[in-house]
Amino acid sequence: MAVPAPVLTMSGIGKQFPGVKALDDVDLRLLPGEVHALMGENGAGKSTLIKVLTGVHPADAGTIELAGRTVAFGSPLEAQQAGISTVYQEVNLCPNLSVAENILLGREPRRLGRIDWRRMRARAHQLLARLDVRLDVSAPLSVYSLAVQQMVAIARAVDIDARVLILDEPTSSLDADEVQQLFRVMRRLKEEGIAILFVSHFLDQIYEISDRMTILRNGRLVGEYPTSELSQVQLVAKMIGQELAALERLHGEAKTFDRPLVEARGLGRSGAIEPFSLTIHEGEVVGLAGLLGSGRTEVARL
Repeated sequence: MAVPAPVLTMSGIGKQFPGVKALDDVDLRLLPGEVHALMGENGAGKSTLIKVLTGVHPADAGTIELAGRTVAFGSPLEAQQAGISTVYQEVNLCPNLSVAENILLGREPRRLGRIDWRRMRARAHQLLARLDVRLDVSAPLSVYSLAVQQMVAIARAVDIDARVLILDEPTSSLDADEVQQLFRVMRRLKEEGIAILFVSHFLDQIYEISDRMTILRNGRLVGEYPTSELSQVQLVAKMIGQELAALERLHGEAKTFDRPLVEARGLGRSGAIEPFSLTIHEGEVVGLAGLLGSGRTEVARL
């Protein structure tokens, strides 16, 4: 199948802060109707790239093209007006206002100089129905769960005729059912031709929802890959910069212990971490390793 023309292209992006080269010759392209995952460890440059794209930081080098036209946004508002919307991990809405007011804040329909509340509620219903979400738009946003609040944030984001939707760690506070609800919305927006840039540390979710991925490491581009052509083991190796076989050779001599001091069997938490087992012996130091989002903190808390 022919690959459609990118709706967004970032070429040779560079960004330097005092003493730190955050981005060095980074490329990114987003295709319409695709979920594109932006991958990398903490400090790889993902957040900086998004901030350059959305006008939070000016690029020191490189160009950005949107629908074939070179752009340089001076603020997130300029990026939004051009069709690039961002929904962050922390929902940036007003819980004391109604759902409808949050969706159309600053863009309220008016009649004779006053807000037309009936039209505003009807428009909010229409936007949420587009995402297959149905709720009382006159109710305060605070009465709804975080997952619903994220749907409201997405409805607001796509109301500006978004061509690109950036979802930055949207699933970090959601349970398994809420994640699936979000994924249904993402698939619906894909069908409408919106390009979605998805940032997450949960590898299983990346492989479930994304079509393509771009990997960064230490501010540099590792490469762009179709998700189906890169295994999770290969992905982790590219993120950390070493083959896993080489890492396994560093294990050294294992010490033998007799009596377990603490044992966990089949311990897990719904929506947070699958059941796991762990044994800790007297006089033993157990290392709990993994990328951010792999479940280390959840294991320790359980």
